Amino acid sequence: MQLFEALSMHVAAWREENYKHDEFPAIAEILEWAHQPDVPTFRLRAPQLRALETYWYLRLAEKTPHIFDLYQSLFPKKKDLLEAFGIPDEAFARADYDLDSLVETIKSDGDFVKEFHLETVRETLTLDYPSYILALAMGAGKTILIGAIFATEFAMAQEYPDNGFVENALVFAPGKTIIESLRELAEMKYEAVLPPRMYKSFAATLKLTFTRDGDPDIPVTRGSSWNVIVTNTEKIRIQKETIRKSDMPTLFSREREDEAKTEVANLRLQAIASLPKLAIFSDEAHHTYGQAMDEDLKKVRKTVDYLSNPHPEGSEKREAHESQLVCVVNTTGTPFFQKQPLRDVVIWYGLSEGIRDGILKEVAGNIYGIDFQGNEKEYLSFVVEDFFKTYGEVALPDGTPAKLAIFFPQTDDVAELRPIIETTLTKIGLSPALIVEHHTKKENKADFDRFKSKDSPHRIALLVDRGVEGWNVPALFACALARQLKSSNNFVLQAASRCLRQVAGNDTKARIYLSLENKNVLDRQLQETYGETFAGLFGGESRSKQTIISLRKVDLPPLVVQKTVRTVQPIPKENEPIHLTHPTIGMDKGKVIAFTPSEGGKLLAAKEVAELYNMDSFDLYATAQDLARTYRLEAFELLSELRRIYPEETSPVSHYAELAKQIERQTSQYETVEEKVEVALALVKKEGFDKSMDAKGNETYTAEISYPIDRDDLLIQYEAWQKQAGKFGFHYSPYNFDSKPELNFFETLLQSLNQEPSDVEDIYFTGALTDAKKTDFFIEYRGMDGRMHNYTPDFVIRRKDGKCLIVEIKREKERTDDIDGEHGKKAMETRKWVDLNPDKLKYQMIFVKGDAVGSDDTLLAKEFLDESR
Repeated sequence: MQLFEALSMHVAAWREENYKHDEFPAIAEILEWAHQPDVPTFRLRAPQLRALETYWYLRLAEKTPHIFDLYQSLFPKKKDLLEAFGIPDEAFARADYDLDSLVETIKSDGDFVKEFHLETVRETLTLDYPSYILALAMGAGKTILIGAIFATEFAMAQEYPDNGFVENALVFAPGKTIIESLRELAEMKYEAVLPPRMYKSFAATLKLTFTRDGDPDIPVTRGSSWNVIVTNTEKIRIQKETIRKSDMPTLFSREREDEAKTEVANLRLQAIASLPKLAIFSDEAHHTYGQAMDEDLKKVRKTVDYLSNPHPEGSEKREAHESQLVCVVNTTGTPFFQKQPLRDVVIWYGLSEGIRDGILKEVAGNIYGIDFQGNEKEYLSFVVEDFFKTYGEVALPDGTPAKLAIFFPQTDDVAELRPIIETTLTKIGLSPALIVEHHTKKENKADFDRFKSKDSPHRIALLVDRGVEGWNVPALFACALARQLKSSNNFVLQAASRCLRQVAGNDTKARIYLSLENKNVLDRQLQETYGETFAGLFGGESRSKQTIISLRKVDLPPLVVQKTVRTVQPIPKENEPIHLTHPTIGMDKGKVIAFTPSEGGKLLAAKEVAELYNMDSFDLYATAQDLARTYRLEAFELLSELRRIYPEETSPVSHYAELAKQIERQTSQYETVEEKVEVALALVKKEGFDKSMDAKGNETYTAEISYPIDRDDLLIQYEAWQKQAGKFGFHYSPYNFDSKPELNFFETLLQSLNQEPSDVEDIYFTGALTDAKKTDFFIEYRGMDGRMHNYTPDFVIRRKDGKCLIVEIKREKERTDDIDGEHGKKAMETRKWVDLNPDKLKYQMIFVKGDAVGSDDTLLAKEFLDESR
């Protein structure tokens, strides 16, 4: 068993306990919100949530352990520990079966490491700080995951000041993608990760910046908090200080000159080193681990080592604030180094899982290994013809046509082989203008950047050393390698996988064209990089799919009913003035210490003569306005009280949360009140959907949904059922039923309605539309976990007289559920709701043995319909 497998079981148990943590209970509030945010257009994907849960389990339950300590905790038996760490018995025997001796040998003996292939083990053991690898397949959203982690860390730091939570983040973006990563982090919907009360403070204090070419420094305040700096390994690193020969005496030899070039931190690194409670994030960490473990790792390792200890013992230079490295988080999709799993991996979501979960396009049966025996002309002609025959009319749901990328080893290869592609296009009646080239001799960068969009006129990209890693083009449905490659730098794998990125609503597979030789290279690189075989990865199919639902009936009349509404109301009390005390927490401070020389020549600390405070602050007027608005107080009275404790007219940002708590304690005395009110419940809320304009200029409302692939036959489009549905049902399309009995019940009712439509207004399938942003039709109930949940019944049948029948379809095996069980609690709350509206509502729960409802099961529904005839 590997580390991430053992860890996943502990995380699952913690999830079952609702993320319980006695010291820091707010983490449960954050993670529960992240799973079900009240935000209409965004939520974290399943692999991102798994990774976020795992991260916080390590931070809180395991107390941010060094990886080797984590191994020892999860694998207490020595035999299991060695197996999980990948250490063979022979190596253990060489160390006389002594674990401490083995560890020291791995750290110090390079020949021993090489002999037993323990390179990844050594990387883990030689780290002096907690460092974790979150391995997620391409397309799973690693940059967004980084944003979710630092957002939740900042929120926890503001909720629990001075408890070791992260207050600053350094994000290493891959290669030349700093601006793209910065844009993605800047546009991220953090309100879908943080509960509203935490999001407000986070958004007000977040400072997002990046390293600019030509600027030797970073625009951050030394010693401040809530900074996120996006950079790459070239812009933040330990580098040699350049000393000009003209500045040195001529008698210095070449050797003396080299000795004079000392390694120092550049200004950017010094700025970052001043930031307290720092976390370092390495996006696409295989740049620094795995295939580039030698040279690149040394550069970044030296940088991170410096940040973990910017002033080692013996250094005279001290800053008012020193970096406190909390941990290092690496994200990657390639968690292997030459078939060795990286030992720091704490969660692994592989390519095969991404395909099964519908995050990546399927390629099962669609990888073409071609034996072209050196005849590139025939090979490329086949690729182009086959692509347009298969994908000529294929487009994404937004209309972007399918595209093809052809990768070449050298620019000379493009010049030689492009005429073949142009001739083939002409032969099949298409224009050579569909081609765009992108390489060092013909950049065409604007056209290349536009290639992924619907507006681009190009459908074929000819690439050399471009468009491999990080190239995000969902419209790319096929990739081809123009010539046989024998490179071992992962190019075949990176190029072949570019066409796998998926979007909701697409069910067309991707296609990869390879020579038979390159197919073998791909198989080898898959095993070295992902630990997966060619057959295992590409032979599988998706377990889930994404699609787009569209509102057809936008302005449905609301369901007007009596409902018990629970409200939290303040208990009337005398209006006493607010009294605030100056918070003493969350203040970063340095010290000025006077030293005196001793007789031995050493400097001894005599006394502390001053304290240095360096913090971001809010204007008192803005603070008073904000707090007054939140707690419904008089702003000027609150301003006067703030001025009393802050005569300097500003308050530190870190004090805001504590001031709010003081006010809340003095003003917040509430009671829960239940009352019966008449409410108008919207069956659909268009504002919860994505609004756009179609080609005719009409407003459309859509949303992305995910459903298990084995329920593909339960996804019912209105267009396919238009004849039998008539005017009934399909207030959105497609309907995504959960079971065959639900579909059969709907079909049975449609048949009955279309025979005698009478006074029936409509029938709605409501069971799959559960987001409170998209519908008001749900019943609140207290679940087995003691918390409130929303339950949405399967169907609503509405008559023109306003009366409605609510129907829930269940399997027969669920009939025996205890009344105090989850289904029983839902039914009881629904019946209470119906009892409040006896003249408007009826409720039926139908238990079905097979895939179809029986005639007896539909009696109540038919009687309900007959009453109106």
